Amino acid sequence: MEETTLNTGARVRDALPPGACDSHLHLYDTAIIDAPAPPNPLAGCTANRYRALRDGLGLQRAVIVTPAPHVVDNRVTLAAIQTLGPADTRGVAVVFPDVTDAELRHLHDGGIRGIRFTVAIPRTAVTRIDMLPALAPRVHELGWHVQLHMTPAQIVESQSIIEELPCRIVFDHMARLADGPFDERAWAIVQDRLQAGKTWVKLSGGYLAADPASARAVARKLAAAAPERMVWGSDWPHPTEMPTPPATASTLDALEDWIPDAAQRKRILVDNAEQLYGFESASPRGKNAQ
Repeated sequence: MEETTLNTGARVRDALPPGACDSHLHLYDTAIIDAPAPPNPLAGCTANRYRALRDGLGLQRAVIVTPAPHVVDNRVTLAAIQTLGPADTRGVAVVFPDVTDAELRHLHDGGIRGIRFTVAIPRTAVTRIDMLPALAPRVHELGWHVQLHMTPAQIVESQSIIEELPCRIVFDHMARLADGPFDERAWAIVQDRLQAGKTWVKLSGGYLAADPASARAVARKLAAAAPERMVWGSDWPHPTEMPTPPATASTLDALEDWIPDAAQRKRILVDNAEQLYGFESASPRGKNAQ
């Protein structure tokens, strides 16, 4: 794949703090998984390709999320954790309720720290929200979280399920609250979960918003509600934006626009990710591993 296809482009305006983490990206490796083969140019988005991008941007840590085309085959994610370095890499897997305890332990030992339910785009969804009640208690025992990619309407529809989850919750892509007219009902649920103390939000996917101003407003509203439980992700290689993805560096520039305070950005990029994913502390004062 040509570098121009990856569209890394641009330059991050401010140097990133040590331990900065990209908490949301996807990898596709046809050398590991033959079918279903992802469409070009996603097929070239391997761990080695991402490492070059990560190093160029000044990022040090990564959280790989198994993409929908791989269904519940998490081999690419597990292999990439080893390639990028298990000390600085974690994964979010996709599983079905029939997953065995032995497989969950295998995933944990390989660096997986959560499972994802992506239902926001029904045509590509491989999981269902009604799978959550069976899986959540099992992953909770491992100290994992459930990551939810849902539209605001789906959040409202699934309120009772979400409120009863025993484990930590992570909402993808700002809970899609910036997609269109602001959904006060969904916001009330997200805010309530944030105040309950075990819910996190990924400040990612800003280009999915109705407009940049909407993304900025929602990101700032979320960060004001729970600054200690926001993390940032690039969503590389931006699969929803194919065949013309945005410059990846622009997603970091967007974070700088959303969160002007450098200390708060450091908290989002480093400290919060350490707590959620169990990385060693980047601070010389000690460790923060879970």
